Amino acid sequence: MAFFRVLTNRRVLISIAVIAVLIAIAMWPKTIDVDVTTVSRGPVVLTVDEEGRTRVRDRFVVAAPVAGRVLRIELEPGDKVKSGMVVARIQPEQPPLLDARSRAEAEAAIESARAALGRARAEEQRARAALDQAQRELARTRELIANELTTARELEARAADVRAAEEAVNADVFAVRAAGSELARAEARLAPAPVAGSGRVVTVTSPVDGLVLKRVRESETVVPAGDPLLEIGDPQRLEIVADLLSTDAVRVKPGARAMIDQWGGNRTLDGRVKRVEPSGFTKISALGVEEQRVNVILDFADPAEAWAALGDGYRVEVRIVVWESPSVLRVPTSTLFRSGDKWATYSVDAGRAHLTSVEIGHQTGQEAEILSGLAEGARIIVHPSDAIADTARVRERVP
Repeated sequence: MAFFRVLTNRRVLISIAVIAVLIAIAMWPKTIDVDVTTVSRGPVVLTVDEEGRTRVRDRFVVAAPVAGRVLRIELEPGDKVKSGMVVARIQPEQPPLLDARSRAEAEAAIESARAALGRARAEEQRARAALDQAQRELARTRELIANELTTARELEARAADVRAAEEAVNADVFAVRAAGSELARAEARLAPAPVAGSGRVVTVTSPVDGLVLKRVRESETVVPAGDPLLEIGDPQRLEIVADLLSTDAVRVKPGARAMIDQWGGNRTLDGRVKRVEPSGFTKISALGVEEQRVNVILDFADPAEAWAALGDGYRVEVRIVVWESPSVLRVPTSTLFRSGDKWATYSVDAGRAHLTSVEIGHQTGQEAEILSGLAEGARIIVHPSDAIADTARVRERVP
């Protein structure tokens, strides 16, 4: 019996020991596989990225100088033109036909103008007769003065009458001219219209040397005065306009460096900010949100041969540099997270993760500048998960 009792106690102890080992194994902290990178020193470039489009710097819109029928424009977009070259021809607009009522009104206006002209001429003749009479009275008064039969005052009165009569004649002459002009204007409404196609043709010339950028009118059609016909410019004088959010535009300065991508070529083009326009505008985004935008104008810094394939209205992507440094301590932004009100990361030392608070400076979409908290060469965890805590056991994942 004692033997069986000892054997039973030994089995119980062994079972307890096995259970204790299993519990210890279950509660033993697991090692977490992580991706690790190194804190390095190098350049950091902070940019404002936006879509832009090219445009000809000096664009000239050729418009119709008169209303009429523009003849077919044979020039094609891309054709070369010279300053003074005829680019369009316009037949001036024919006067509209009068209906019966309008014709009757025009004939009545002619009769009224003729009567007014006759009255003005009669007034002129009356004024000239009065002038002749005043001149004769002045002559008789002078004879009386010579014989001392009248006074000097009488002579002055007759001279004043002559001057008044002369002014009256001048006024009536101008009245006759005005009445004649009114008659000519009234008769012009009933003047016969010229035969279509036989009138004079007004030529429209190019103001500068360049290429036809756009042909607004092609077929023969009637246009009002000032209607655009062609757009002319020099495609070798291109610039880029990008509309930035106003919050981004305030960070951009004239002369800032820019990179031009996604333009169709096999390399990135260099550019410079020429001007930030002082006035913004409202634009509706693709999501229907109102945004305040500001146009930023850029020039190409590369020679024209590098971007010769670009033309007017081409789409490009611009990255405008608002800050850059050739050598700063940097880490990928994927290693950073918020810990309370501070930025933090997990550094790796002796197989354990250590929570490290850091102070960051400028931050791009991929990298962040480290001002304090980490040293160059330190190894930190990329994309730390919630399973990682301070002093947790970690193991670098083998790629």
